[in-house]
Amino acid sequence: MSNQVLSQAVREARSAGVRALNNLRDAQRHLDRARGWGIYDLLGGGMLASVAKHSAIGDAQHCVELAQDDLNRFWRDNARVEMPYVQIGSLLSFSDVFLDGLLPDLLAQRKINDARNRLEKACRRLEEVLASLPDPSEV
Repeated sequence: MSNQVLSQAVREARSAGVRALNNLRDAQRHLDRARGWGIYDLLGGGMLASVAKHSAIGDAQHCVELAQDDLNRFWRDNARVEMPYVQIGSLLSFSDVFLDGLLPDLLAQRKINDARNRLEKACRRLEEVLASLPDPSEV
């Protein structure tokens, strides 16, 4: 493989990795918003808080899906990368919204926090891998 082709592959991998990282960070922000709505919901926020929380979760899920597409490109160009799989999931949305109560709200809040922690680990790992990639101009 010529240096020019290898340099282009590194640039494409880095670009896909950076896009994935940005989408994962966006997902974190949406989960932070969901966590805030979840706390409000636990304090008696009612159906409006549940709907807002699940809207933020849906936004986070969309960002994770976008990141997954970019990570697939990144992995294709950088086979040595191991990333944790991040799935947000539905988070008990039916029971949380329509059977509004403390137990569904607590379970949803725990799942939001778990997903947020998995995203944080995925971001840290991706940052490490991106930092270890060679500079395309040096390839």
